[in-house]
Amino acid sequence: MYFKKYIIFVKIKNFMMKRVVILLVYLSSVMYTFGEVKHLTKKDFLEKVYNYEKNPTEWKFLANRPCVIDFYATWCGPCKAMAPLLEDMSKIYAGKVDFYKINVDAERELSAVFGIRSIPTILFCPVGAQPQMSQGAMPKETLLQAINEVLLNK
Repeated sequence: MYFKKYIIFVKIKNFMMKRVVILLVYLSSVMYTFGEVKHLTKKDFLEKVYNYEKNPTEWKFLANRPCVIDFYATWCGPCKAMAPLLEDMSKIYAGKVDFYKINVDAERELSAVFGIRSIPTILFCPVGAQPQMSQGAMPKETLLQAINEVLLNK
């Protein structure tokens, strides 16, 4: 009798553990994608931000939320210094502002479209207005001010 109760208990426990594991995996994937800097390819950029192939002369922002786009290179020292700051900003503004990165070496066409000559270059894309660009690394306070004023109109 004890043996049967133990088997039933183990089956229930295993069933519940599978549910808990599935839930934890789901939650960790949601937490990972919420408030992160996402890498963009040309295809992603054309779908999520601006399709310059269809509208070469007029800026038409495609997203519902403003975004910050970091044009960077893996070998760039100031770009490496900006990376943790942008990660922090993506968590602070999660759900309000999207944060993207574009590797200028891998996405040369995107760099050429925006005339990127020095890195890091940050592109601020507000909803319903023209984008604004900033070149060079910037301190946290300046980045916060730019996001609040340019993207969130605060």
